[in-house]
Amino acid sequence: MPRWLALSCAALAWCALSACASLTPPHAQGAQVLSGRLSVRVETEPVRALSGAFELSGTAQNGALVLTSPLGSTLAQARWSPGEAVLETPGSRARYPDLDTLAEQALGERVPLAALFDWLRGRPWSGAPSEALPDGGPGFSQLGWRVGLARYADGWVDARRDAAPPVTMRARLEGTGNAAPP
Repeated sequence: MPRWLALSCAALAWCALSACASLTPPHAQGAQVLSGRLSVRVETEPVRALSGAFELSGTAQNGALVLTSPLGSTLAQARWSPGEAVLETPGSRARYPDLDTLAEQALGERVPLAALFDWLRGRPWSGAPSEALPDGGPGFSQLGWRVGLARYADGWVDARRDAAPPVTMRARLEGTGNAAPP
């Protein structure tokens, strides 16, 4: 399975996790964990689309992302810390100098994984400028992505990059209650 597919399914791949015996959960004890379902769609020819469960823990500087298939098997695990990012899939392991390189190599597209920690909490990432949506709707624009929060109270975050090729990420968070974005 291509790495971009495995990572996307897990970051969709944008539920219940069951780890393969060879892959152990990478998050540290006590780390805050965001989990739910994720889908990613890349408008290429042919269209690349993935969906599955995800578990995101730690921080943008030191964290982990686990992606599982809709049937619950672990597709990929990514772990990162300053100066290194590692992607493990059943049967393979790859190292990268940073999280951005890992995301680009694994997905075939630039996807701001570091920003997901904040985006999934309904707020712009502090690592880059952001602005309100032009239509005044709930959400913001950042890093070339439009992050929609219209259904955030129900746990949904929608992000879209319109630059070629367009990419859509949708996440449904578990255990969010009916909180409004900060």
